[in-house]
Amino acid sequence: MMTASVYPMLKGAVIGCGFFAQNHLHAWRDIAGVEIVALCDGNAERLQASGKLFGISKLYSDASTMLAQEALDFVDIATTVGSHRTLVEMAANAGVAVICQKPFAQSLADAHAMTACCAAADVPLMVHENFRWQTPILALREALEQGLIGQPFWGRVSFRSAYDVYSGQPYLATDARFIIQDLGIHILDIARCLFGNVAQLSATTRRVNPNIVGEDVATILSTHRNGITSVVDCSYATMLADDPFPQTLVEIDGTEGSLRLLSGYQLQIHNKSGSRIIDCQPPLLPWAERPWHNIQGSVFNIQQHWVECLQEKREPATSGRDNLHTLALVEAAYQSANNQQMTVTIAP
Repeated sequence: MMTASVYPMLKGAVIGCGFFAQNHLHAWRDIAGVEIVALCDGNAERLQASGKLFGISKLYSDASTMLAQEALDFVDIATTVGSHRTLVEMAANAGVAVICQKPFAQSLADAHAMTACCAAADVPLMVHENFRWQTPILALREALEQGLIGQPFWGRVSFRSAYDVYSGQPYLATDARFIIQDLGIHILDIARCLFGNVAQLSATTRRVNPNIVGEDVATILSTHRNGITSVVDCSYATMLADDPFPQTLVEIDGTEGSLRLLSGYQLQIHNKSGSRIIDCQPPLLPWAERPWHNIQGSVFNIQQHWVECLQEKREPATSGRDNLHTLALVEAAYQSANNQQMTVTIAP
């Protein structure tokens, strides 16, 4: 016999009903203890379609009107980055907790202002930085925490593919900043999650696809504060016989062994006891589809974490305050790449 939750039902709203927001909405529907009661989007056709699909009748074209009329515990901001600061501050001023899609802000200054606004209003703030919540990344982190390879001293976090991301998100082809801001931010956050904060980095970028504006290849070398060296490399111009999209592949060397997150979600653990392979295939949620199921599963995981943090009144792992460190790496990477791979020191 199931017992009732000791926590009251959380009421939320989603702002933005575009391509990736559909994953948010599917995940919210599956998470216990939360109900999405309203949607907001300036595109009437998209708004109506999402409302119908998810059975949500309260639909708004203006976020300020929605915040004034609805009694909300939180808003999920799933819009593009240009609107984030306005919407985050609007929600904070209304006393409503905020989960915001990445990239969190257009600049580090904006991110600091948004974080300060939420802190002043005493409302929780989390960035939807979901890659670290992927099933294989969680398994990799657990192996590290168990000390299976001793002390790590070197790592590589890699995402290389020729997948056509522009068909589903055409704005990516027109952004002056592309792969570091859109994808590299996830890979840098994984490196931070696994190896700790960064002391200094250097980076190179390149545009291979002539039909886009920004960079589609980036390589970032970092020294972490604990002495670990990491390489983060990203590419949407790498044609492979077996394209692993959308998998992140990871290599970690430690004083007593090594970890390899291989294609096909296979985690290889090698140490003095020998070698073994753990299958880290993410579950295929009822609404998910391959090959996106790993990312879709991470959306469920991070939103479940958000609900638990709101219920238990604790700071999320990917809070706005934490995400300032990841955004600082994005800014430093562009600074380095634009200055002949200059080494950039990251403030503590």
